[in-house]
Amino acid sequence: MKRILSFFSILTILISSCNSAFLDLTPEDQVSSASFFRTEEQFRSALATAYQPLRDVISYDYYGAEMRSDNTHYEFYSIDRGPAYLERENIADFLDVSTNSYTNNLYYQPYKGISRCNIVLDRIAASSLSDAAKADIEGQAKFLRAWYYFKLVRYFGGVPLFLKEVRTREESYLTRSTADQVYASIIADAKDAITKLANPVFPQSGVATKGAATMLLAEVYMTQKNYPEAEPLLRNILTMGYSLLPVYADVFKTANKNSRESIFEVQYLQGNQGQQSNFIYIFLPKCTNTTVLTGVATNNTSSAGGGWNTPTKDMINAYEAGDKRKDASIAVAEGSYNASLVFTPTALKSIVNYVPPAGKIGVPFIKKYLNPHTVANNTNDNWPVYRYADALLLLAECLNERNKAGEALPYLTEVRDRAFGAGVSPVTTTDQALLRDIIAHERRVELAFENHRWHDLVRTDKAIAVMTAHAVALKAEFPYLPANSYQIDKNKLLFPIPFNERSLNPALTQNDGYTN
Repeated sequence: MKRILSFFSILTILISSCNSAFLDLTPEDQVSSASFFRTEEQFRSALATAYQPLRDVISYDYYGAEMRSDNTHYEFYSIDRGPAYLERENIADFLDVSTNSYTNNLYYQPYKGISRCNIVLDRIAASSLSDAAKADIEGQAKFLRAWYYFKLVRYFGGVPLFLKEVRTREESYLTRSTADQVYASIIADAKDAITKLANPVFPQSGVATKGAATMLLAEVYMTQKNYPEAEPLLRNILTMGYSLLPVYADVFKTANKNSRESIFEVQYLQGNQGQQSNFIYIFLPKCTNTTVLTGVATNNTSSAGGGWNTPTKDMINAYEAGDKRKDASIAVAEGSYNASLVFTPTALKSIVNYVPPAGKIGVPFIKKYLNPHTVANNTNDNWPVYRYADALLLLAECLNERNKAGEALPYLTEVRDRAFGAGVSPVTTTDQALLRDIIAHERRVELAFENHRWHDLVRTDKAIAVMTAHAVALKAEFPYLPANSYQIDKNKLLFPIPFNERSLNPALTQNDGYTN
């Protein structure tokens, strides 16, 4: 990774090169590594910095986890073929290279968070904090470290396993651990986090809880197809006070951040603190004036800002008739394109039964994160990582894989009842193969545009078949797709290790199927 030396480590190296007289003169009016890690407030401030890279990961994750799947594609902008366009398009088109800055950041950003977790964990053991404070801080840090490594191992396979603060240059040159070794570390951290963290308290504050750590560990076991270990964890989540909100669309409203349905979400705060979200602007069609769509009365975004993660026809058609989640998740921007291929929206329309009128074009876009705000590219919406609906569907899947189809049905039904109305569209089959496909479909429409689809396809061994079939439809629809796009095999289930990383550390091997 990009040298994860912390500023504390750099400080140590610099001080060691000075004479002993200087070492005795630690400035008392400045924060240093010698004076910082003493109080609970200081440790919690350091812990907060370990949460911050979650936002960085999410800003690249929706390209890798949604746009690489059959859920979304992109608006092709033939006028500009620069790296900012090509690199994101190449993720969707399976034209992977080790110099792609977007996939590379899915490698670098988790390590930023891991480094900060390691600093906290290494220094808290010798602190004089109360046992309760230590347990809570350690639990949160271990959850975060496990989550970051879980993201890395699913995207890159085995990666260097840093479990201590890096204090010297030599310590930063590690070889790749195996995927099994990374998973073992994730499981150990998640288990420890579960023992140390408290159950959620509602309303929630947004920090990691026992519920978040339990959900993480359950998903890890499901990824490993270790269903006997996953089942009791998922059942335990049912006892923690979570519940579905009555209306699906309400889950994503700004007013319902960290609700009873939320198990864990990435926190954002609108304003000038640098903590705002803006994903809705990335998901809107490529247009220079978004007032009609957002309600923000200003010429508020450049044409380069939108056009990503456009719902595919296959995704739109995946919703059953009467599924309320379709209208809550996808909307249509109605308007026209100019000669520069920039869209001018004239109306915001429902996706349900939409037919564009003469002279107009309807462009679908992700609606889930379209909420009232006052400043362009500055929204107050969180990103959902784990929801209670996810836990219910994962439990249904787990039970079905354990030949307990009858026990799985109530959890599937609970999710579907909200989407259709109680008893409107029940699933009654207990055939394992049929129910497996039904649950997979349900996860797709329930969790659409929340960074689950690609990981679900890989986890259930469906990625190659589903995406190969999807490629046929896309190439028929979009003639700009090159012949060598969507050549999907088992090697494409992982991204390449970044070229720059391997240049800095020749001991790092490359994933199969990539040459540099």
